[in-house]
Amino acid sequence: MASARNSKARGSNGLFWDLLTFDRLVTGPVIHLIYWAGLGVVALFAFSVVGAAVGLALKEPGLQSLLLAFPVLIAGLLVAAAMVLLWRAFCEFYVAIFRISEDLRALRQASDADHAVATATRPPVQASAHKPIG
Repeated sequence: MASARNSKARGSNGLFWDLLTFDRLVTGPVIHLIYWAGLGVVALFAFSVVGAAVGLALKEPGLQSLLLAFPVLIAGLLVAAAMVLLWRAFCEFYVAIFRISEDLRALRQASDADHAVATATRPPVQASAHKPIG
């Protein structure tokens, strides 16, 4: 909470300062960009599979080349679908890790604020009036 108030107080330089001091992580948005770029690569793979299947079908006229092209097409598209799922799981893993980091930071700040309030309202400890036995 305190860092949010401090960044608002700093004005337009607050975001820049948060990025320089690692108070705000940019990994979340970067992971989203990497996710979409990875999906683009998988889409290129899927298009190349379709092109390879069409190339196999047109290579030689006849039923034999079509029978060879059809399984290549199906297997390639299944592999592309599996790649999409794996890529999504990979990126979600990293997003979850960084969200856990942000949640831990918020919990630490809340704990520090509670600790500061508790120590400010606690009366000072006085020396004990007990005399040593002896």
